[in-house]
Order: sequence, then C-alpha cells, then structure tokens
Amino acid sequence: MSSSHCIAIALFCIAFLLGGISASHAQLSSTFYDATCPNVTNITRAVIENALLSDPRIGASLIRLHFHDCFVDGCDGSILLNNSDTIESEKEAALNNNSVRGFGVVDDIKTALESACPGIVSCADILAIAAEESVSLAEGPSWAVLLGRRDGTTANRTGADITLPSAVDTLDTLKEVFLAMGLNTTDLVSLSGAHTFGRARCVTFSDRLYDFNSTGNPDPTLNSTYLETLQGICPQDGNENVLANLDLTTPDTFDNNYFSNLQLENGLLQTDQELFSTTGADTIDIVNNFSSDQDAFFDSFVESMLKMGNIGVLTGSEGEVRLNCALVNADSSGSESFLHSSIETRDNAEDKYAI
Repeated sequence: MSSSHCIAIALFCIAFLLGGISASHAQLSSTFYDATCPNVTNITRAVIENALLSDPRIGASLIRLHFHDCFVDGCDGSILLNNSDTIESEKEAALNNNSVRGFGVVDDIKTALESACPGIVSCADILAIAAEESVSLAEGPSWAVLLGRRDGTTANRTGADITLPSAVDTLDTLKEVFLAMGLNTTDLVSLSGAHTFGRARCVTFSDRLYDFNSTGNPDPTLNSTYLETLQGICPQDGNENVLANLDLTTPDTFDNNYFSNLQLENGLLQTDQELFSTTGADTIDIVNNFSSDQDAFFDSFVESMLKMGNIGVLTGSEGEVRLNCALVNADSSGSESFLHSSIETRDNAEDKYAI
C-alpha cells in the first residue's frame, strides 16, 4: 500500500473516532425539500435528459462527481469550487484534473433550481440527486435520495490527492481506502459497478496493454481477445486521451454486465479486474452473485450509494447553501454569469479527456 493511502487511512480513522465523518450523525431526509422545492427532482432530471441528447456519458460523469466529492472531506460540494484567493480547487487534484467533468450540467441544474426555488437547494444535494437520476435514466434502479446537505465553504486539494483511489490501486489498498470512509467490501464491489457505463481514457489503462507493473508484458489477467481490441483503440505511444467504453457490451446502460465482463477477464481498469482476478479474494463471490442476479446488484448499489451519500455531511446551520456552485457565497456576488460561461467552456475542453 502506498504511503499516501496509509496517511489517508490514519487521518480518516481519527475523524471517525471524533464523530466528524460518521454517517450516524447525518440528519438527512428524502422529504427535505417537499415544502420548499417540491419539484427539485423533476427539474434536475429534465436538465440531465437534455444533456444526454448530446453527451451519452454525462450520467456516468455525474455519478463520478458525487463519488469524488464524498471521498474528500464528505459530501459537501467542495469538488465544485473553483480556485480563489483562499481556495485551492479540488478540480486540479491529480486524479481530478482533466478527468472529472459535468460541471456545466451541474451549473445548469443550479440555475434552473435558483429560478424555481431561490437559495434553497444545496450544490451537495444537487450532486446526490443527479447521481440517482443518472442511474435511473440509464435503466438502472431508482431510490429515494436522502437530502438536507449543506455546502462546504472550502476545498481540500491535498486531501483529494491523498484519499481518492486510483485506477492502479491493488485490491487491498482499495479496501483500506473504502474502510476509512465507513464502506465495507460489498460497498466497494457495488460502487465499482457504476463502471457499467461511461468511458475511460487510454492513459488510465494503457500500462495493462503493454507494460503491466513494469514487466514489459501485458496484464496476464486481461482476456487476449479483449487485449487486441484495446491495443487497436490505444496503440503504444498513441493518443492517451482516446476514450474506451468501460463496459464493452452495454456501454450506456446501467446493468450487471460489468460483473459478467470481469468473469471473462474483460474488465477495463486494473481496479475493476482486481475484484475478480485477485487469488482468494472475498470479492469474487460478490462479483459472481451480482453477475447472476441483477436485482441483488441493484439493491446493494442503492444501499451503498445511500451510505456513501451520508459521509461527512453538513446539516442544519453548518456550511451554507451556495448561490453559485463554483463559488462560496462570500465571493459570488455579481459573478454568476461569468462563472456559468467559464464552467461550460471548461466542460467542452474536457470532453476529449474525461471518464
């Protein structure tokens, strides 16, 4: 395990002991906006539906935003904040820069909600709702999202560099990182199932194709036919920003084919295939179960999403409800139009890079 992840685990274990990250302290409710913004889900869904018309992978991107938000100091919308005099944006952390995307869609959702319910819906809650709606729109499960999160007033780029799991982590490292967030092995496998749709850049898996673990050979756990396919998409010394489907069978549908792919050694990322190909791993039985029973996967995924969405939330009078998701309220006056434009431009530039 890398020293950075050891540091992360130690820090988050301390946080758990102090109660700062404990999900048991969350005070969220699926009816939180019933009186103040009853159409919050429908408004969010409509914006995502429109975005999907031109960008079929935006749903996967929105789930990833929620995941990367929650894993850094909790689900507080901090990943959405831009750089400022006092904030080092998490967008520029190593595993986020030129990778996470969907900020323009989040901004569009916020604009629509501010028109309907000014100052009511937090950006952190937008990410949680958008994740659920993205799964539902891709033919996956629906669930009652727990709401009432407040937005953080700072970001933690260093924390993002330390705590976010990478595509080359071993299974043991992944387990430790998830455990530090209060998530168990079943949660790890369930949430990894979100890779049933979306895309990944060649740079995130090309070492598996040519020089796995500096051996000069491909990853032996990669199906030989799939290897040839991927080498055609990502030739050695080719464009590292070319995209490949995370699920080669149903790339834009949320289903359990991801797990069937792992059984055939057709997992795209190292962290995907580790779940099934690590000798003696307790994740193998979970993969087999989810592959044979889609309902079991869906039920487990929903439970894990609810657990993840409870990590380190701010409630009550903590934090704030941002008027602009990219800025804390103290910095947002008069900047809404500029930020909307700048975020959309950034998203367009990211299209060639992102998962």
